Amino acid sequence: MIEGQEDVGWERWLELAGACERAGLEGLFRSDHYLSVAERRDRGSLDAWGTICALAARTERLHLGTLVSPVTFRHPSNLAKLAATAAEIAGPGRIEVGLGAGWWEAEHRAYGFELPPVGERMEMLAEQLELIVGEWTEADLSFEGEHYSVSGLDARPKPDPRPRVIVGGSGRPRSVALAARWADEYNTLYKTPAELRPIREAVLAARERENPDRPISFSLMTGLLVATDGEGLRERARALAEWRGEPADDPDSVISSLPDAWIIGTVDEAATQLAELERVGVERVMLQHHLHTDTDTIELIGRELG
Repeated sequence: MIEGQEDVGWERWLELAGACERAGLEGLFRSDHYLSVAERRDRGSLDAWGTICALAARTERLHLGTLVSPVTFRHPSNLAKLAATAAEIAGPGRIEVGLGAGWWEAEHRAYGFELPPVGERMEMLAEQLELIVGEWTEADLSFEGEHYSVSGLDARPKPDPRPRVIVGGSGRPRSVALAARWADEYNTLYKTPAELRPIREAVLAARERENPDRPISFSLMTGLLVATDGEGLRERARALAEWRGEPADDPDSVISSLPDAWIIGTVDEAATQLAELERVGVERVMLQHHLHTDTDTIELIGRELG
């Protein structure tokens, strides 16, 4: 999972996608932001769905998707069409649409997007999920909501199979219920195994209430710092500190300051942490790779942790 808003240009995206395919990784996900979350105004961002459509044409088997697209950036008909376009370019089963309520106030203010209160954004998310799935699957769709409406719509082409839908959230009841009703996957972020267990139980319970006949998977997005040995890990910690604009002279302190939920350590240590996530029901882990110029780590993941 790559933070695309931190100055990841097109040639870098090609290198990242190529490294993921060579390493045998399942997918390449990206954030959907227009402004640096690290508050670095010298860093640019290519549009997430423009990038995905382009990468769909330059890759062969890699799953491509967002974690996550905020409801505030696009009308649901626009997002449904972008994803259907990406699916047409990529071929069957490779596009995944992550949706969330959005949060980064600075980019909304800078680019002129409205950022309503969180309760309203959750209402928008509910309507967007219903509309996007409907536009992919229904031949005569009419909808009248508080925020969006369509009338007699037969949006073509219909992607077959339709893209997988991922709802991102922190495990609160509203996002869990929406995922259980509309999504193929619930994704949460930066959680330890102990924190993940009750969220997964809530997702399964909501599925039983909302849509018991349809499966839903459970995934985690979390940070990554891994190497073959301790010295390699310290080298990558120095690089991470430099990327953050922080002092890099004490890599052990950098490592100890990272969140407990990250996958951190040697290959063996990372494998142990991933196995613990699997034991609590996590089915996929999207590893947030901040050092996007470092494709060696991608190859290491594929070779040692795949």
